[in-house]
Amino acid sequence: MKTALKSGEKERLSTIRLLRGHLKDAEIDKRTALTDEEEIGVLISAAKKRRESIQAYQAAGRADLVAKEQAELDIISTYLPAPLDTAEVEKIIEAAIAESGAQTIKDLGKVMPLVMSHTRGRADGKLVSELVRKKLSL
Repeated sequence: MKTALKSGEKERLSTIRLLRGHLKDAEIDKRTALTDEEEIGVLISAAKKRRESIQAYQAAGRADLVAKEQAELDIISTYLPAPLDTAEVEKIIEAAIAESGAQTIKDLGKVMPLVMSHTRGRADGKLVSELVRKKLSL
């Protein structure tokens, strides 16, 4: 935050202040200090809100707001763990399927918790769900 303040990066500074507010709110709600995993959860939630806002603004034809939200999302993304690529997610899914003994799409409920525990915050849940469904339907 100090770096953004000193260098005059107003957009970065306002986004960091907003994130600090979200983290403080979550800490107050919990009534204890947040763990690293919980802090990442707050950042993931903020990033998800930005993605949803971008889609809504694009549908409404508001390019100015899309640019603002995209800039905030880019800043938030710098604080998130590096995302997994599709090949890494598929390896995790295959390991989870082997571990759970899943055979059909009906076993989706056994596989998803195992996969999400390894990919939380580093892969989109929709993408993971689609890949698991595709693997189990083969």
